[in-house]
Amino acid sequence: MADTEMGINHEVEMPRSESKSFCQKFTQFMFNNLLLILMILSLILGCAVGFGVKLGSDRDFTSDEIKFISFPGTIFLNMLKVMIIPLVVTSLIAGMASLDRQASGKLGLRAVLYYFTTTFIAVILGIILVMSIRPGARGRSKDEIDTAGPVEEVNTADAFLDLLRMMFPPNIIEATFRTYKTRQVTQIVEPMTTMPMMMNSTDMMATDSMMNSTMMGPMTITVSQGGYEFKSNILGLVIFSCVFGAVLGRLGEKGEAFKAVVESIMECIMVMVGFIIWLSPVGVFFLVLGKILSMDDWALVFEQIGMYSATVILGLLIHGFIILPLLYLVFTRSNPFVFIKGVAPAMVTAFATASSSATLPITINSLETNNKIDKRVTRFVLPIGATINMDGTALYEAVAAIFIAQVNDFDLDAVDVIVISITATLASVGAAGVPQAGLVTLVIVLNAVGLPADDITLILVIDWFLDRVRTTVNVEGDSFGCGIIYHFTKQDFDRIDQEKALTNGYKDEKKVPFDQMDGNISGDDTRL
Repeated sequence: MADTEMGINHEVEMPRSESKSFCQKFTQFMFNNLLLILMILSLILGCAVGFGVKLGSDRDFTSDEIKFISFPGTIFLNMLKVMIIPLVVTSLIAGMASLDRQASGKLGLRAVLYYFTTTFIAVILGIILVMSIRPGARGRSKDEIDTAGPVEEVNTADAFLDLLRMMFPPNIIEATFRTYKTRQVTQIVEPMTTMPMMMNSTDMMATDSMMNSTMMGPMTITVSQGGYEFKSNILGLVIFSCVFGAVLGRLGEKGEAFKAVVESIMECIMVMVGFIIWLSPVGVFFLVLGKILSMDDWALVFEQIGMYSATVILGLLIHGFIILPLLYLVFTRSNPFVFIKGVAPAMVTAFATASSSATLPITINSLETNNKIDKRVTRFVLPIGATINMDGTALYEAVAAIFIAQVNDFDLDAVDVIVISITATLASVGAAGVPQAGLVTLVIVLNAVGLPADDITLILVIDWFLDRVRTTVNVEGDSFGCGIIYHFTKQDFDRIDQEKALTNGYKDEKKVPFDQMDGNISGDDTRL
């Protein structure tokens, strides 16, 4: 009877034990992924509320109403932006100073090689898709598509010269809040109102030409005019910080004091970022809600350029969830989707803010906390990647350029396609990590093959959404790059750590007073 009772009790106790174990596992899962769950829920909730309000209300929201609705999201975005410059500068200086010449050279070479390789792959993928699907040939004609706003005219030569000017700013303090930009300015040249009283026979032909131009009235010309605008020059800060950090690391003991100050500032910034991250669900909700409420008729937009949008999104999904994970799997032999899960908070923030630079603090925190990437890699590779690595932007520019060519019945030969691929790769490097920066570099791609830059207005109505998707892919590409580069440089970091440990141990032993040493010193004692 006792055995029976014990058996019954045992059978009753087992489900309770299993139930308790399941509850513990579920609680642990929720605790470990609480931030990611809250951010995804806020993104879904923002979309649901936005579309619900749009469908349930016939009136359009004014710009002031949108501003008030988005205000909490704007504050969150400002909190992220204020961290960008101190984080980029201190992380690069500290990262370069902590590496020896061989390790820093390998790290930089691998980062640049990865960036240009994945960007070029993205461009080729975009060209293959747009040439196969032909969204411009299957869609509506150019006259049937609603255009949106004027497009700033861009000169290709001036754009690349501006890129070089940004790399080498004349004033590093000014680079924190201003950058140089050359614009195309239209000027009206007044005709000559007076004619010379005396002229000889050799001037008769020139005078007739002048009289004809005078009769035609004022002439309009376009000239290049450069100047500074209030926008941070992140590229210049990156170049300066890398060089400064490399020199600081070569100073040895003379640079240790300043290096400690920079590292302290960087750690303070990361602690502040940790606090800001927990506000991200609120910020994401209001940013997405405000953007959806301010958009035009969604159905009409997709009816007009749905095939173009589908082509871009398909290319970004293939690149982000097949090509990049496959590269990570091949090089590291690790599960890429576990890696994506760790960086998911940064990807959600990238979709909400449409800025890889603003997402940079969260990207660094996610990789270091969730994916356990060495901070010497994240704080060196990610600031550079957020500036020059734009896989999604390059793919988008290639698709958009060929789409515009198809809408205009412009036949592209092999040379034009090659020019588009090369120009889109290089132009994406110069694209700033801010919302809709790809539109400016897209003008460069269009000018390279002689396509009308004004036709960018055909895709502006949907660009706000595509910009968020491609920014998410940009951040994902930076993150996978960190994982791959860390895999190949881990041995170098282990060697550096061992050398530092031996050096510090030797210094500590030298500081031991002689009277405190052991009396029996063997011949192979390292303290001699």
